Amino acid sequence: MSMNIEFSGELWFWRGPAPWHFITVPDEECQDVEAIAASVSYGWGMIPVTAQIRETRWQTSMFPKDGRYLVPVKAGVRKAEGLDVGDIVTVRLTVGPCG
Repeated sequence: MSMNIEFSGELWFWRGPAPWHFITVPDEECQDVEAIAASVSYGWGMIPVTAQIRETRWQTSMFPKDGRYLVPVKAGVRKAEGLDVGDIVTVRLTVGPCG
């Protein structure tokens, strides 16, 4: 089972013990993901996705945080697309098993 979603969101930086950049999935799309989460999650609520921002596509896993989902955006993607914290970007996700 898989689904495709597209949304725009702000790139932000988390300065925790393992600092990383994220885009938060909006509420409406989170509800859509919840509909299939149980069948695609592989533990701790992690959900495999194929993500795309502009021309760059990569496989990752989004995870739940405070009732929403976060999409991690790795350095290679940010560099390839010239992204900085605060940028609003359109994200395309195929939610479900990658491969």
